Amino acid sequence: MKTEQLYDLFKESTGVTTDSRTVGKGQIFFALWGDNYNGNKFASEALAKGASWAVIDDPLFETEKTILVEDCLFELQALASHHRKEMNVPVLALTGTNGKTTTKELLAAIMAKKLKVHYTKGNLNNHIGVPLTILSAPGGTEMMIIEMGANHIGEIRTLCLIAKPDYGIITNIGTAHIEGFGSADGVMKAKTELYEYLRKVNGIVLYNDKNPLLTEKIFKIINRAVPFSDPTGFDFIVEPVPSDLNLKLKATYHHHTYNICTNLFGNYNLENIKAAMATGLFLGVEMTDIVYAVENYQPANNRSQIKITKNNTLICDSYNANPTSMNLALESFAGIQAVRKLVILGDMLELGEKSEEEHIKFLNELQSHKVEMALLVGPVFQKVSSKSGFKSFSDVQKLIDFLKNEPVKGNTILIKGSRRIGLEKIYDLL
Repeated sequence: MKTEQLYDLFKESTGVTTDSRTVGKGQIFFALWGDNYNGNKFASEALAKGASWAVIDDPLFETEKTILVEDCLFELQALASHHRKEMNVPVLALTGTNGKTTTKELLAAIMAKKLKVHYTKGNLNNHIGVPLTILSAPGGTEMMIIEMGANHIGEIRTLCLIAKPDYGIITNIGTAHIEGFGSADGVMKAKTELYEYLRKVNGIVLYNDKNPLLTEKIFKIINRAVPFSDPTGFDFIVEPVPSDLNLKLKATYHHHTYNICTNLFGNYNLENIKAAMATGLFLGVEMTDIVYAVENYQPANNRSQIKITKNNTLICDSYNANPTSMNLALESFAGIQAVRKLVILGDMLELGEKSEEEHIKFLNELQSHKVEMALLVGPVFQKVSSKSGFKSFSDVQKLIDFLKNEPVKGNTILIKGSRRIGLEKIYDLL
């Protein structure tokens, strides 16, 4: 079956899914493969639950309501690419080592003041998530904001070919996923695939002109670029204002000054906020609407969240961690005033052969910031921290057992680590 024919079936369906457990009536099920599963085996289950069709790539599972293709993932991506062309709406792509999800959500809140926006939900930012995001766009969508993640060189290029962005933002380029990229240069090459694509289609990059690395790449690669400090021909300045937990800002634009109190923790979010605000201005949103959207944005999913419990004040930033984001979070935490402070940190994953080296560097940062109380979680931290004077635990369950026996009260606590460490499991104990 050709993609155009499959698209006709898609238009008659209620959407697509890759999960037979949650399939909805009238959806098209795509039988994808994984390391530990073969989606073709679940095609009959999906159909029994109400799927209109099941796209498979193994003839052993053919039935009356299956569509046999050579590769289910390729067909899912081709269908999404076709749908994106048919929708014919502007698409903005976001990538970067840190901050892309927060920037995306802030920008979605801002652009919703002007347009009907569809954007990446959660962390659906890979070779499967991006097609699913595009294919879930509701009728009447006027703009899409697509987050793009990558662990290897070439992935951003593939996602660009599917989403076909008109605009692009790289939030920053730091140290993350080196295991997949091979080196810091590999990270740079992978992220700037977004710039390469936009140059070929004469798209527009919005960029942080205070970041020398990105500015250098802009002038080497891209044809059309808009700096955050001058999105519309008027200087746009965003500066932090001294505050306690909640990040406060002063924004100056077109001879007016705006004081903004956010619900985010950490000065490192200043760049994310400025990226979203500058892009909103460039795309025609009124400044007053932008300020309202930023002030009312509530972070979720353990990203720079502030939670006040009956025992402690928690700064929950345990969705992801790499050397860049860890150092920025620690720097912001060191600057706040609190009677008692504690940091609970999990291993930074996917650093390959540099893992121990980067964890040792971070321990040195902890000590240079005169952190007195720290609990470290994960096999790498446990291995390298024996002489640090900090308590360490091989996994989160060991930490849970410790906290049950020695409850923590009256502290302001920074909690940060890679997602797979599972530090969110300790929140209820604090």
